[in-house]
Amino acid sequence: MGKVLAVCISEKRGTQKKNVGRVRLIENYGLEGDAHAGSWHRQVSLLSYDRIREFNERGAGVGSGAFGENLVVEGFDFKLLPVGTKLKCGDVVLELTQIGKECHSHCEIYKKMGECIMPREGVFARVLCGGTIEEGDEMELVSDSCTDGQ
Repeated sequence: MGKVLAVCISEKRGTQKKNVGRVRLIENYGLEGDAHAGSWHRQVSLLSYDRIREFNERGAGVGSGAFGENLVVEGFDFKLLPVGTKLKCGDVVLELTQIGKECHSHCEIYKKMGECIMPREGVFARVLCGGTIEEGDEMELVSDSCTDGQ
């Protein structure tokens, strides 16, 4: 079981996301108002709060959304979950589609710290079932469909 600590979006690609606290996720599209939403496999990005905290303890000093992540969640080490894992948060069901990503141009975090955790710690998902996610919501692993547990 995990807990959503931040819900972040950005209007333009290549910019840090801002925590908006609550957002609607649209099936097979992503977060409403987010520049990375669309009909592709990286509709939602997730990052483990514990990995952000550890990075900040080394002097990074970054806040939620700084890595371009949509959801900051405590209680999961996302990079350990296999592609295909399904996560449920309220009515929303996400399916992990990618672990990590190649970083083509080094971001400001990389320039400051000599590394960035998103390429190895971040995961991506597509929205199987839409709904609303907000700070404080619980997230859990589920087996298969939008109706699990209902």
